Amino acid sequence: MSVTDRAEQLHWDREELRRRGHQAIDWVVDYLAGIEERSVLSRVEPGEVAESLPKQPPQQGESFDQIFADLDQLVMPGITHWQHPSWFAFFNSNTSGPSMVADIISSGLAVQGMLWQTSPACTEVETRMMDWLVEMLDLPESFLSTGAGGGVIQDTASSATLCALVAAREQATDFAVDRGGVQKAMTVYASAEAHSSVEKAVRIAGLGSEQFRHVDLDENLCIDPVSLDQAIENDKAAGCIPTMVIATVGTTATTAIDPVAAIAQVCQKHGVWLHVDAAHAGTAALVPEMRWIHDGLEGADSYCFNPHKWMFVGFDCNAFWVRD
Repeated sequence: MSVTDRAEQLHWDREELRRRGHQAIDWVVDYLAGIEERSVLSRVEPGEVAESLPKQPPQQGESFDQIFADLDQLVMPGITHWQHPSWFAFFNSNTSGPSMVADIISSGLAVQGMLWQTSPACTEVETRMMDWLVEMLDLPESFLSTGAGGGVIQDTASSATLCALVAAREQATDFAVDRGGVQKAMTVYASAEAHSSVEKAVRIAGLGSEQFRHVDLDENLCIDPVSLDQAIENDKAAGCIPTMVIATVGTTATTAIDPVAAIAQVCQKHGVWLHVDAAHAGTAALVPEMRWIHDGLEGADSYCFNPHKWMFVGFDCNAFWVRD
């Protein structure tokens, strides 16, 4: 068999791609049409799906029809249905028809957007869209790309928090950590109700979990600014470098909203980076009467929210901005 013949076996031609693409879309549409008839929670036991799959990689590929049959018979019993109308666990993560079709187009273009040159439209469309979101949510103009700030898409708020912490780490040390590593204790402050990714970011950024401070909360499970101020004062007296404060707009467990304006005043007093994590509730600011949730945001150094929660954008999609 020639190389050309083997290549033709491995790759679909245009008409095969068209036919299989239609088949896949039909399958998704039928799935969503009947989703209410399914149990929200998968009933399989741990390891049950894995046991139904071959233990070794197959020596020969299967037909697409057989793969679809496996999807129905082996995979679907192990799916917990996040798009089910009775889904109320963890957090909402609703996709939509336009988002699904956009995913197809994005996958078909398959561009790499690491630099403007690698695909100019990828960079410029993203930048303009992030500026649109600033206007739609009525965020501070300092987050617009037309000034010193700007926004980029991240996969999740977990990644955005890590990016913000790395930036805060370098700002606090004038890039000394980038050159020589962490030399002194660098402390990070957040609510005990903040997302678990905050502590993970502290570890990944090389600061160490012992430098992560849970700030005392008020009766509404929000950060107490007086306690925050005292915690920073104590760390400065102990020779630590207060590095970043994370204020949460909509904690995962209770949707508590930290007092961003008061926290920003404390951060400005001590010269500490303020990151606002609005992953859960930030989308609410699309509605003018809910924009109070962002009161004080003009004092933040960075901000993020998740369109993949309330804006019907498929998972993953986080919008992340920095002021400078």
